[in-house]
Amino acid sequence: MSAGAPLLYWIVFFIVVGLVIAFDLVLLGRKEGAQSAGAHLAFFLFVVALAAALGFWLAHTRGSQSGLEFASGYLIEFSLSIDNLFVFLVMFRSFGMDTEKQETALTAGITGSIVMRALFMFFGIALLNRFSWIEYVFGAFLLFAAARLLRKKEKSEDAPERPKQLVKRWVAWLPGDWAASPQGIFFSAVVAIELVDLAFALDSIPAVLAVTRDPFIAYTSNILAVLGLRSLYFLLAGLLERLRYLHFGLAAILAFVGLKMIAGRWVQVSIGISLGVIVGTVAIAAAASLLAAPPAQREPS
Repeated sequence: MSAGAPLLYWIVFFIVVGLVIAFDLVLLGRKEGAQSAGAHLAFFLFVVALAAALGFWLAHTRGSQSGLEFASGYLIEFSLSIDNLFVFLVMFRSFGMDTEKQETALTAGITGSIVMRALFMFFGIALLNRFSWIEYVFGAFLLFAAARLLRKKEKSEDAPERPKQLVKRWVAWLPGDWAASPQGIFFSAVVAIELVDLAFALDSIPAVLAVTRDPFIAYTSNILAVLGLRSLYFLLAGLLERLRYLHFGLAAILAFVGLKMIAGRWVQVSIGISLGVIVGTVAIAAAASLLAAPPAQREPS
């Protein structure tokens, strides 16, 4: 066994991930208009089916507990990633990037996040295995993240400007005003995506580690949730601003897994209950957002 699974499993997984990214970038990038929407939907459903297949395979070969852990880790990362998409939407507007460049930048950013999350994931698991008290640190961090999400995102339009300006200052020393060129703007956007993803990974990875310590389950569930982000972004771009109550649901999930991690020595919460809480919370938050009237249609109080 190597890092939670035989080395062959890891090799096959990374080969599949590489093929999926290549397919997404090379084939879907050529679609336009309505064809593009249909291609993005098909690709997103394919990635979901791929994740479901791996989850069922884990349940069959390792038992239902492993399958439920995979499903919980996938849904946690997927739910938090939707909030991530809203930041990408605002950030791309501030960069003034067209759809084609957005697609390429997202693919490059997602590829980078695969490497970054591997480092975070294995480092976090190593800490938890070596120092038991790290559970309380991770749990407290998740509670802090939940409290941060509960505050209404009044400055969400300005948040993407911070990574954007940071990156632009970083490359401003290059000759020929490269930072202001299309290539420089694209590079700035990719690095900004990585910075934003880094900030979100600090929340999502401890949350996933609260439901599983198996490196293979934690990492594969995390990456398969991230793989469909590019297509999901373009499918939901017009809907993201309607999901204004989603952050309340995400805060509840982070608080739940944070308390679960802190109280794990005294209170045992089954993985089935955890999965039900995650699914139910996201469903309620999304339904409340979609059923509520858009801000422009609200009657003045």
